[in-house]
Amino acid sequence: MSTRELVFLGTSSQVPTKTRNHNAMFLFWDDIGILFDPGEGTQRQMTLAGISATRITHIAITHFHGDHCLGLAGVIQRLSLDGAPHAVEVFFPASGQVYFERLRHATIFHDAATIVPRPIRINKDEIVELFNKNGLSLHAAALDHSVDCYGYRLQEADGRSMMPDLLAKHGISGPAVGELKRAGSVTVDGVEVKLEDVSSVRPGQSMALVMDTRPCNGARKLAQDVTLLVAESTYLSSETREAHDHYHMTAEQSATLALEAGARQLALTHFSPRYTSHQEFVNEASPIFPDVVVADDLVRLSVRRSAK
Repeated sequence: MSTRELVFLGTSSQVPTKTRNHNAMFLFWDDIGILFDPGEGTQRQMTLAGISATRITHIAITHFHGDHCLGLAGVIQRLSLDGAPHAVEVFFPASGQVYFERLRHATIFHDAATIVPRPIRINKDEIVELFNKNGLSLHAAALDHSVDCYGYRLQEADGRSMMPDLLAKHGISGPAVGELKRAGSVTVDGVEVKLEDVSSVRPGQSMALVMDTRPCNGARKLAQDVTLLVAESTYLSSETREAHDHYHMTAEQSATLALEAGARQLALTHFSPRYTSHQEFVNEASPIFPDVVVADDLVRLSVRRSAK
């Protein structure tokens, strides 16, 4: 059975706290493993979560503030130490190339892993495809932060759900069903039956990550109709002015983004270390968007099956 699950390795912004590590997330998606924004301490958090470095197939950096990338050096060195058998692509804003290179070669080590840099450039209000493999695509869009910052969205292509009553009506069963799926149509008693005649569209699952940004068009595009939206919630609405000045969002703004975009579920993370209790984030977000999770370190959140 395929695994599609997001693990929150760290949920603090700017600095770690006693209970929250620097920001980082790991997304299991079948045979793909994407490490997002490995802040300081990510390697240890992966150990606590039981995630091997060799599960990493891609790394995606939103921007080069330290709480989103300081763990990259250790992770890359661990890939060599553990003998990762595959190439690992690293996506990051091209304007941060110098910081990537510093982290990539931060210390002396036996550099054996195949690390493939994928610097990206995105214009405002543009969403770009970074890869498309077997119907699974990764996209990025520019966010509104104090430095170049990109959000990401992993999207499964839409499929089709067979409708047993319509299959029976057209006399299609057994191997003919498989042929219909492969060819798109079959002929039964001289009548052509198309796939769309006996099936309905099944929306693909998706996950979007919106970090370190004010509300903006890029965030809305990434979040549109997404299965799981992971959004920064650095502040509460009592600090709305501070959030704006520091290019961040409040819990209220993140919930509003999820509501207006038609997301199915919202997970809040990246909390300012000033907050010792996070029930207030639930209290602020849930009246706007009830299906909300306030993430803690090492929490695992399954990506739900898409509604038919």
